[in-house]
Amino acid sequence: MILLSGGLDSATTAAIAAKQGFGLYALSVDYGQRHRFELAAARRVALALAAKEHVVLAVALGQLGGSALTSPIEVPKDRSGDQMAHGIPITYVPARNTVLLSLALAYAEVVGAADIFLGVNAIDYSGYPDCRPEFIAAFSALANLATKAGVEGRLKFHIHTPLIQWTKAEIIRRGVELGVDYGLTHTCYDPDPAGLSCGRCDACLLRRKGFAEAGLADPLPYQG
Repeated sequence: MILLSGGLDSATTAAIAAKQGFGLYALSVDYGQRHRFELAAARRVALALAAKEHVVLAVALGQLGGSALTSPIEVPKDRSGDQMAHGIPITYVPARNTVLLSLALAYAEVVGAADIFLGVNAIDYSGYPDCRPEFIAAFSALANLATKAGVEGRLKFHIHTPLIQWTKAEIIRRGVELGVDYGLTHTCYDPDPAGLSCGRCDACLLRRKGFAEAGLADPLPYQG
């Protein structure tokens, strides 16, 4: 199964899983994110990749606050690569990937899927602690201790993170090889009311840098 946000990385990860012969059970989460246009993108990607099922769960992380993605806090813009490489930005959502992976684990146990795919990346990213290999390894161990299927030995859960050591350009090139339509995806943290990407938040800047380094045109339009 695949945690599908509707972004570039998760779409590529889903395509990789499909290429490897896995049936796609897709899970997306409406956690109160200001960029919930990504949920519509997730539906488009799931349809394009012929997912067996696409479930959208609502979990109100926005009630907890603490992030520019779920609270009325300004999203940082125009940050340099050096700025992105140091510290954890205000767009970090407290424990988000722990929560999302827990939901994915529950869904995987229900559908009998031992393999969970996640599009995290530890190279071109904004410093999020729950995108690191150490976190994934720890959660993988937990998954087999905290589930009935794991304890009974019916399933050996494995968290697949095929992009974790790839640059954004490498991710994009592989996605293009697999036929991913990046025009279906959504990346921006702070889109306008029509869903048009700002082009200036960390997510947009990393995406645009990736396409430039890959020598390819980004199919998404941007403000201005």
